[in-house]
Amino acid sequence: MEADDAALRAYYERGMERERLSDGRGELEFTRTTEIVLRRLPAAPAVVADIGGGPGRYARWLASLGYRVEHRDLIPLHVEQLAADTAGVPGIRTAVGDVRDLDLPDASVDAVLLLGPLYHLTDRAERVRALRECTRILRPGGAVFAAAITRWAARIDGMLRERLYLKYPAVPDLIDEIDRTGMLPPFQEGGFTAFCHRPGELREELGDAGLEVADLVSVEGPAFILGDLDARMADPADRSVALEVARAIERIPELIGFGPHLLATGIRPAG
Repeated sequence: MEADDAALRAYYERGMERERLSDGRGELEFTRTTEIVLRRLPAAPAVVADIGGGPGRYARWLASLGYRVEHRDLIPLHVEQLAADTAGVPGIRTAVGDVRDLDLPDASVDAVLLLGPLYHLTDRAERVRALRECTRILRPGGAVFAAAITRWAARIDGMLRERLYLKYPAVPDLIDEIDRTGMLPPFQEGGFTAFCHRPGELREELGDAGLEVADLVSVEGPAFILGDLDARMADPADRSVALEVARAIERIPELIGFGPHLLATGIRPAG
């Protein structure tokens, strides 16, 4: 994991994550993620741990709703950015932290957002370890919201939408292996290796961590592939259609893996 962690840190220290959710694609991801989370989030002022929360877009959203937020991220730059953006804002505590060894006490939070770390952990045992840490800090009956990249994101998003084969000619030779193993290698210098889940794999990993899977859905649906998504998300009628399509097909087994992200809701048993 040392080499993987080093590449990950180097990538995110470039600072690009701060604006990642600012375009139409990011708005689709953010809007869908927040509406899915709100289905099982306890009422404010509950305590929510935002683990691997990056520069804090979701932490700021939670605080705006009156939640108390424990934000942790592996990258010091992200912690510094959130601290600067929320200076004087009550309700958010942020610190550098690793999802595999959290500094939070047992049963100390009411919900956990785990929206980034799983696809950065390429070893299954490390992913289950991370989920167990989230389960440990969660009060019985609380929910872990765990995001994953879908197994076919490289083929559909990378090959079809982004046409990566034009910039990186080696990608077509790798795509079948990515589909088979889920291991997504860096296509360019400065990238990192990621893991892409099948829905059943994500469900099994939550179960191995002691969580009961209450829901598992596709986040963005097919709209992510649209070349004019920025314009559509800016138009009220088009935006409504894009979101409604995602909602309508989010649990259909044949389509759940089509979009770039899955979001599972795991409940810590009360007993």
